[in-house]
Amino acid sequence: MSWFRRPTLPDAARRALDLSPGDRVLAAADLEDGSWAVATRAVLATCAADGRAPVQRPWADVDRASYAPETSTITVTWVDGASPVVLRLADPRRTALVQTLRERVQSSVVLSETVTFAAGRTARVAVRRDVDGALFSQVVTEPGVDLGDPEVAARVDAAESRVRAASGLPL
Repeated sequence: MSWFRRPTLPDAARRALDLSPGDRVLAAADLEDGSWAVATRAVLATCAADGRAPVQRPWADVDRASYAPETSTITVTWVDGASPVVLRLADPRRTALVQTLRERVQSSVVLSETVTFAAGRTARVAVRRDVDGALFSQVVTEPGVDLGDPEVAARVDAAESRVRAASGLPL
């Protein structure tokens, strides 16, 4: 029965990804607008079926992703504050993209700590793994957290020192 088959990424879209050596497609999903979302070992990518306008971001750039099953929508937010990407799956039953996205983001996070400030605002300090396995620390703040404030900076620096030390990274 054909409705059990996974969608096949069009050749033009696959070529447009221009994957680095050793990278490979883990999951792909056709989207409602006719474009594609692709999870590879190294990146989350989107592109038109004909390969136009590919956009690729490494997994360590993903701050978080959420899936709304009632609308078959994945929303991806970025650590750099860029506009979220909204992916509306054409048929969520025919792709492993949701699970793969979760696994890839989780595999990039080695250790994290949340620092809470006044009014419930937070900063997340994490040690992440890039595609080559190298570890690095990353700080992501909510709007309104002022890293220029000496008290805020001191608390974030202390949290970063703790997660770096716990993961074996130099301080």
